[in-house]
Amino acid sequence: MLDGQRYSFTERTDSAGRSLVMPLPSILTLENRSVEIMALLDTGASVNVLPYEIGLQLGAVWENQTVSVPLSGNLARSEARGLVVSAAIAPFSPILFAFAWTKLEDIPVIFGHMNFFAEFNVCFYRHELAFEVCPRR
Repeated sequence: MLDGQRYSFTERTDSAGRSLVMPLPSILTLENRSVEIMALLDTGASVNVLPYEIGLQLGAVWENQTVSVPLSGNLARSEARGLVVSAAIAPFSPILFAFAWTKLEDIPVIFGHMNFFAEFNVCFYRHELAFEVCPRR
């Protein structure tokens, strides 16, 4: 890819002892607060998902978010509300992302189709255990 950035897959273990592949380091910003995170790219996810604790660290207030976002799959029973957050994925300029902010805490930040894959092209290199991200032009 032209002007792309290559990342290696990184294996992490969550608090329940489950193994997760967390490939994408990012910095999320809301107003004047920032949080460094490792996000999961999920080609099967319709939306970006933000765990409750990360939203709180960014200074978001649950009661102030009035847009309800339906989730599906394993997260279908969880209430979620819309939250727009700036995400910086180095070396690219920050982009506004719409997240389904859920009250669940033991989940990763998930980048899905709306709107991560609308903003970036991604190529996966299975033989190298890596992937490359390139902004859409």
